[in-house]
Amino acid sequence: QVQLVESGGGLVQAGGSLRLSCAASGRTFDSFNMGWFRQAPGKERESVAAISWGGITTVYANSVKGRFTISRDNAKNTVYLQMNSLEPEDTAVYYCAAKGTIRQPTAQAMGAETWYDYWGQGTQVTVSS
Repeated sequence: QVQLVESGGGLVQAGGSLRLSCAASGRTFDSFNMGWFRQAPGKERESVAAISWGGITTVYANSVKGRFTISRDNAKNTVYLQMNSLEPEDTAVYYCAAKGTIRQPTAQAMGAETWYDYWGQGTQVTVSS
């Protein structure tokens, strides 16, 4: 079993930055692929970014490319999402997800909500205009 706890959300003005963290516990973190998803009110949950277990592969939604950066620190069992140039459209609950596999994943798999086995409770990000 893996427990995921997100933190770092909050209220920020448009153009500002936030860094989300997701701390994992329960199993060997460095064998898990990690993803960030978000869900805005009235919308379906969507993939934001993902990083493979070895950090070799990263994928981003087109809407956040060039603004968001996903990274991981296996020594701290933590994955991060640095969000810059935030826009009101980025307002959502952000969720961390984990998938345990040592096979090199495809970008398609990493962006699929159904691929992940474990989920955090989410952290609210609100961007004011």
